[in-house]
Formats: sequence, C-alpha cells, structure tokens
Amino acid sequence: MFEQVKFDERGLVPVVAQDAVTGEVLTLAYANEESLGLTVETGELHFYSRSREEIWRKGETSGNVLKLRQLRYDCDGDAIVALVEPIGPACHTGERSCFYRDLDGNGEPQPVVHEAPAVLERTLHSRAAERPEGSYTVELLDNPKLIGEKVEEEAEEVVRAAREESDERVAEEAADLLYHLAVLMASRKVPQSAAMEVLNGRRR
Repeated sequence: MFEQVKFDERGLVPVVAQDAVTGEVLTLAYANEESLGLTVETGELHFYSRSREEIWRKGETSGNVLKLRQLRYDCDGDAIVALVEPIGPACHTGERSCFYRDLDGNGEPQPVVHEAPAVLERTLHSRAAERPEGSYTVELLDNPKLIGEKVEEEAEEVVRAAREESDERVAEEAADLLYHLAVLMASRKVPQSAAMEVLNGRRR
C-alpha cells in the first residue's frame, strides 16, 4: 500500500502533522508501515514511538486526536505530511502546536502571513466568549446592522484606494475589509474555511 514511501533503516518515516484548514504545522512524529496502515484504516493519526518501541494513537489518553484529511509524500518519498483536523491541542503541553517557541529566544513566535486568518478567527472567538469591556469586536458582534454597514463602507474604501491611492493604502484598506468581513462571518458562526472550500470547488 505504501510502495512510494521510503522507510529508513529502522523502518520509520517522519510525519509532519499540518492543520488542513489553517496550514499551521502542529507536530512531528515517526510512523512505520503498520502505524500508517492504522492511520488510513481508522482516519486518526497513529505513530511509532521510538522510545517505547510501540505504536500509539495520537490523543489516546488526552482525547486530542488528529483526524486525517489527507496524506502526502515528498518528492523523495522519505517524508510525509498528514493534513489533519485537530481535536484539541496537538502538543502534550497544552499548546495548540508543538512548535510554539522561537529559537531567537524571544519566546512565542510572531504569526507569519499564512497564519493571520486563523489567528484572527481564534481572536474573534475569544472576544465573543470573554466579551471584554470596551471591545470594538464585541460591539460589532452585538450589532448585525452595524457590521453589515462597516463591510459595505470598507469595501468602498478599498475600491477608492485602488483608484486613487498608494499600494500601501490599498493593503491597509483591504486589511480593514478582511477584518470586518471576518467579524461578520463570526457573527453568523460561519467559519472562514467554509468560504475557502467554496473557492476550492470553483477552482476545479
């Protein structure tokens, strides 16, 4: 079944687990042919523990399983990316990702471009749940008419910036529009991934 995969001398292959929706890298572990077979069979990631020398199902004790969406292998066939739907934190520390530290010593890494939508969406969910006093986001979430008006206003400003202003201003106005559109979707409890799935469908 895994003829394309080149297992090393121990019969193992590294597997990178990546959030299928946000693109965030969650963890790295190793698998052998049997654990890969179990992953495909059950739809949940199984790995091989090099220290315990046994197969284990991710989330077996914590419940934080990684549901399989797709397996991809690289050009050499000696590494695998598992696109997954995480159920809870991927890291045993409770962090969303095992890669939550920056090597330059400044602690938590700054979000990179592809992480921005996911970070924004999680922030919006946090505001909706915690409802901090004076939050502009909470004000918008509580006023569907206002958020609709703001999306219309920001769309007009993007168009005007594209027609009359600098590229920097276009980017700034586009960011405003994306933020307000994200709030509108959050207010309807429509995940951003739903819109991305529509775009993927239109690409085919």
